[in-house]
Amino acid sequence: MSAESRLATLTSWHSDWSGLRVAVLGLSMTGFSVADTLAELGADVLVLSESAEEEYATLLPVIGARLELGSLAEVPEALSGFAPEVVIASPGFSPSHPVIRWAQQSGIAIWGDIELAWRVRDKVTRADGTPADWVLITGTNGKTTTTQLTASLLVEGGLRAAPCGNIGVPVLDAIRDPAGFDVLVVELSSHQLWYLGQSSAEGELYPYASVCLNLADDHLVWHGSAQAYRDAKALVYRNTRVACVYNKADEATRIMVEEAEVVDGARAIGFDLGIPGPSDLGVVEGLLVDRAFLDDRATSALELTTLADLERVGLAAPHIVQNILAASALARSLGVEPEALHEALQSFRLDEHRIQVIARHDGITWVDDSKATNPHAAASSLRAYPGAVWVVGGDLKGVDIADLVASVGTTASAAVIIGVERASVVAAFERHAPGVPVFEVDAGETGHVMNRVVEIAAGIVEGEGTVLLAPAAASFDQFSSYADRGHRFAEAVRDWIDRGSADDAGRTPPEV
Repeated sequence: MSAESRLATLTSWHSDWSGLRVAVLGLSMTGFSVADTLAELGADVLVLSESAEEEYATLLPVIGARLELGSLAEVPEALSGFAPEVVIASPGFSPSHPVIRWAQQSGIAIWGDIELAWRVRDKVTRADGTPADWVLITGTNGKTTTTQLTASLLVEGGLRAAPCGNIGVPVLDAIRDPAGFDVLVVELSSHQLWYLGQSSAEGELYPYASVCLNLADDHLVWHGSAQAYRDAKALVYRNTRVACVYNKADEATRIMVEEAEVVDGARAIGFDLGIPGPSDLGVVEGLLVDRAFLDDRATSALELTTLADLERVGLAAPHIVQNILAASALARSLGVEPEALHEALQSFRLDEHRIQVIARHDGITWVDDSKATNPHAAASSLRAYPGAVWVVGGDLKGVDIADLVASVGTTASAAVIIGVERASVVAAFERHAPGVPVFEVDAGETGHVMNRVVEIAAGIVEGEGTVLLAPAAASFDQFSSYADRGHRFAEAVRDWIDRGSADDAGRTPPEV
């Protein structure tokens, strides 16, 4: 039997996976979950990685997999000699990576961890013998918050649900959980979606519901172009069975739904902050309402919660309200009642580094939105805090920041620019927002960057104001992660407060 023919038969945990030669690229959390799953299935597993955490490297031979460490800048002999029937890559491997290109040119099937998980999703089934339904969530921004929200709403509605995927819990760990679930809420990155685009018919997902929250340029270096990035995101809607949720305020998501090949009967469900139509969720006079999942959609609406209630629990920023509406649409498609949604939202809290108020002191509100790693996310933060001192900059990932500065950056009272490469950010302000005072942080060591940011920002604010860390960029030029960047910002704020910020030195304006 040819490799192609054999792979076509592997659509269940109970299929015959024994001896299947699989090359797994990368030994992160995702890569290990792939190797562990395949080893349990009896496949012949070779893991190739340029580096590996000691824990994973130690466990691989225990589970029966082999590890080859070394450069992957070229196809290693260990890989070509292994002659894999399928290559399963961690999401970090871009389409232009030499090993991915080799696999494509050699006619070897390329999967991601999501496809493998879909094929073996029946390991643990529900009482009726069927596997958990999948709800898919992607978008340039808001994925993790919406994934967590959706899972929380479903659990409050009485369903066994788990957030997984790009959120940090590999889908393969979720489908192997012996407790089992009714619904898996799967956050998908554009990288994971690109790999789904390589699937044969047998590996295509058929989600219960899906959403692309928004679309803006991001990860352009990885994908090669904005169009390729957009096409990857659009795959979230493919084969959706019940509800294709889209952002009415973002035309790109509507077009994705219109162009998607879905299961007959799947509905398009819109959301935005305006008055909803008869198949939408939206906002009416301070009420979040549903006009999609009720019998009398033409003349009636169901109240889900109020902006006042969301304000009390720190969830009233406009882009967070949009995430809530999207999550509510997904949960309502699965039958969760409005009362359960309202109850769940009263106890939900955002993760750290997502428009998190870390301190209010001496008239200054300090806000950590380090998770705003692209211009689209930063724009949402700036709209939530107009007039803030904006801390911006970092690894821009090939994205031009000029449009952001021209459209929303002009509302900032000042800009404090961080990052190794700051010239393009400075130039954007000089050209598009010349009235905004700009201050550069040239501290070379990671440990000093945020202390200098706080010193500068504290000196800028006159009376009362907000300092907003919304970098519009990745963190890896100076920090280990967006979380590391946010933690260091919070620590610097606390240090500033502890030193006694109310004295003259603490609020002395910096030189422009």
